[in-house]
Amino acid sequence: MSSENNVNDTTNSVVANSAFLKVLVLQIRGQDSYGIYRNWSDELLLKPFVVPKKKKREISIAGEVDAVTQARIMSFFRAIAARIEQETGLISQVVLDLSHEGFGWALVFSGRLLLTVKTLRDAHRFGFDSLEHLAEEGEKFIERGLDLANRFQEVSKL
Repeated sequence: MSSENNVNDTTNSVVANSAFLKVLVLQIRGQDSYGIYRNWSDELLLKPFVVPKKKKREISIAGEVDAVTQARIMSFFRAIAARIEQETGLISQVVLDLSHEGFGWALVFSGRLLLTVKTLRDAHRFGFDSLEHLAEEGEKFIERGLDLANRFQEVSKL
């Protein structure tokens, strides 16, 4: 694998060891109706999710949140919903509501139960310091969602 296909000098092991990152890659590939990403490595697909703090400061928050960033945010939360579905068997959906200024919410729900609620601020700068941090954050959301789904099964099945 060439160096430009690596993110922060990581190897395939980061993606291989994270169920969340595997599902995130599947979500991205599933949205690729033209097959552009067919030959891309998993790390290259996840590279836009890695936005170091220095780079975040360089991203302007003026204007609309671009469609690529919105799709990246939606893929992140769809992967969370997919992992919750895998673990519980409950159909989970995602709602993303962003204002033109980059403020809003991402909701993952099943039935009438909100499994994950994330307030978004400066969505223009959505990203994580590393693939490891991306995996950790995704897993945190999944764990909280699973906890709620297991505690309130009657609400999530409605």
